[in-house]
Amino acid sequence: MEGMTPPSTNHTMTTGHKKMTHMTFFWGKDAEILFEGWPGGKVNMYVLALFVVFVLTVLVEMVSRTRFIKPGTNHVVAGLIQTLLHLLRVGLSYLDMLAVMSFNGGVFIVAVFGHALGFFLFRRANKNRTRLRTMIFLQCLVELLLIN
Repeated sequence: MEGMTPPSTNHTMTTGHKKMTHMTFFWGKDAEILFEGWPGGKVNMYVLALFVVFVLTVLVEMVSRTRFIKPGTNHVVAGLIQTLLHLLRVGLSYLDMLAVMSFNGGVFIVAVFGHALGFFLFRRANKNRTRLRTMIFLQCLVELLLIN
């Protein structure tokens, strides 16, 4: 068609300056994960970003697989709690998806292992064990955050 330019074959976007957007998996610390400029190309910040993605994916599995509502709870309250938990799970899942869409190989591997560990820890084989594992995981997470 006349007047139409063909789509670009390179993977750059032009917004006043050229910026590389990866459309295939790549390795390295120079990635933008979730926010512009984060982790910023520093190794320690990249490791922190990988840790955040790992915890995020474990939390997705925890919220998906743990029952937080006791039998006999008021139906309206139970429905409200289920709705809020669903909102949390969907929001965390979208953040997980956006992190993986950075196309960084390390982020992808950490996300897969986080989901696998979360599934292993919070599967519904035994309700008492699942509740105990949830409490232990949350306690360890809080202690890690307070130490740093």
